[in-house]
Amino acid sequence: MPKPRKELVSLDVTPYYHCTSRCVRRAFLCGTDTFTGKCYEHRRQWVEDRILLLASVFTIDICAYAVMSNHHHVVLHINKQQSQQLRDKAICQRWHQLYQGTLLTQRYAKGDRLNNAELAAVNTKLQLWRKQLCDISWFMRALNEPIARQANTEDKCTGRFWESRFKSQALLDDKALLSCMAYVDLNPIRAKLAKTPEYSSYTSIKKRINAIKQQRCQPKALARFIGNPREPMPQGIPFHLKDYIELVDWTGRIIRNNKRGTINQQLPPILERLAIEPQQWLTLSTQFESRFKSLVGAKQKLKEIAKVFGYQRTPGLANCAVLL
Repeated sequence: MPKPRKELVSLDVTPYYHCTSRCVRRAFLCGTDTFTGKCYEHRRQWVEDRILLLASVFTIDICAYAVMSNHHHVVLHINKQQSQQLRDKAICQRWHQLYQGTLLTQRYAKGDRLNNAELAAVNTKLQLWRKQLCDISWFMRALNEPIARQANTEDKCTGRFWESRFKSQALLDDKALLSCMAYVDLNPIRAKLAKTPEYSSYTSIKKRINAIKQQRCQPKALARFIGNPREPMPQGIPFHLKDYIELVDWTGRIIRNNKRGTINQQLPPILERLAIEPQQWLTLSTQFESRFKSLVGAKQKLKEIAKVFGYQRTPGLANCAVLL
């Protein structure tokens, strides 16, 4: 029996999570439905726009995303520090970008005078919203529900559009984070929808490359790459952006050309730093979902964290021991 979502997310364990949602009833999120011949390609923009909007509202950073024909991926970082530092007014304004709130919170946002009882009610609501704005379940709800309503309206039907539960994987260390991000960014290349990362539409890797080309900087909507671990360590993804882009490009060319037996041994710097072999990396970056369960990380850490989550048996231990 699946564990409740709250039992699979713990900031004491890791702030990084990979989440994916898939469609039901032969529904097509985007692309062309080979069964009916109908094109839904425009829906990709719905999803990407929604992801980037939520990045500005939630205190959750987007490390990677990819919008596919019948599912989407996001790699998320729960930014607890930002959530704690935001003023109550900012929490209220952010929530109102997505939801109406209450009459009292609307008055509070406008700066109206409130009595003590009303302020207490507003404060209770704001503390709840502060928690929900760094909650993965609320993030996925805010992402999926509007898309489902738009799609159902367009399809002139009712009922479920997404599977009942989104899938999540806790990324316990740098290897797991890097592997998962590359796996997500390379989804269109694996599906033969794109030949190179810069042409992988509706992915975080393309957005990062475009930002570098146009503005010579990192996109504000996505989590920043801040270089290798050091002290003091700033907040962000612990790799160099240039190294990551080179790694994704290198991997994408191998996948596209189907040269599993003749991988260039000139490893990108990230793989050297993490001591990942080429064949091992290719497996990680193409089979991440199928190889790993709800927890992903090195063998020893996986055993420790499995106890924290209350697992009687460590999930995915064999694959993690071999690949990570």
